[in-house]
Amino acid sequence: MEAIPDPTPQKPAPSRLIWILALAALLSTGVAAYAWNQGVTPDVSEVETVQDLILGGSRPAEVAPGFRVPTLDGGSFSLEDHFADSGAPVFLNLWASWCPPCRAEMPAIDAAASRHPEVKFVGVAVQDDFRAAAQFAEEIGVSYTIGFDENYEVNSLYPSAGLPVTFLIGADGTVLQALYGQLDEARIDSSLETWFSG
Repeated sequence: MEAIPDPTPQKPAPSRLIWILALAALLSTGVAAYAWNQGVTPDVSEVETVQDLILGGSRPAEVAPGFRVPTLDGGSFSLEDHFADSGAPVFLNLWASWCPPCRAEMPAIDAAASRHPEVKFVGVAVQDDFRAAAQFAEEIGVSYTIGFDENYEVNSLYPSAGLPVTFLIGADGTVLQALYGQLDEARIDSSLETWFSG
C-alpha cells in the first residue's frame, strides 16, 4: 500500500530559517542605504533625541549634545563655547578619510561656507584614524573648521548608519535637520535658506 503524505506543514530546517532571516536583514539594510544615498531626510519635526533622527520620535528636538574636538589648525572646537560666544547656527558635517562621498562633497560645503558667513561650518572626522583624517583634510584644503573625533565622542552623540551625514543646529542649540548622503551646493543652500533665512 502506498503511504499517504502527512498534510501537516513542515517547519523549515534551522539552517534554512537562519538564511531567511539573514536575507531579510540584508534587504532591509539595502533599502535603508539606498534611501540615505538618495538624500532622504527623516522628519525631525517630532524627535526626542539626536538618536531619534534615525529611529523616529515623539517630542520636539532637544538641544544638540555638546562636544569638544581638536582641530586641524592646532586648536579646538567646542559646541558649547561656540553658542556661548557666537550664537550662530551650526552646519555640522561628519565625514571620514575612507569615505569617497565625503571627499566629493567637501568643495561644495566649502563654497557654501563662503556664501553663508552667518552659519558656522564644522566638519568632524569620525570613525577614522587621526593621521589619515588630517592628511585627507589637508589634501582637500577647505577653509571651514575641521575637527577630529579622537575619542569617538561625536560619533556616539550623533549616530548615523552611514557617512557623510550633516546636522543643522539652530542658534538656540536644537537639532533642526539631518541630511544624509553626499551634498551639493544647491541642496546645502536650500536647507540653509529653509532654516536660517530671514
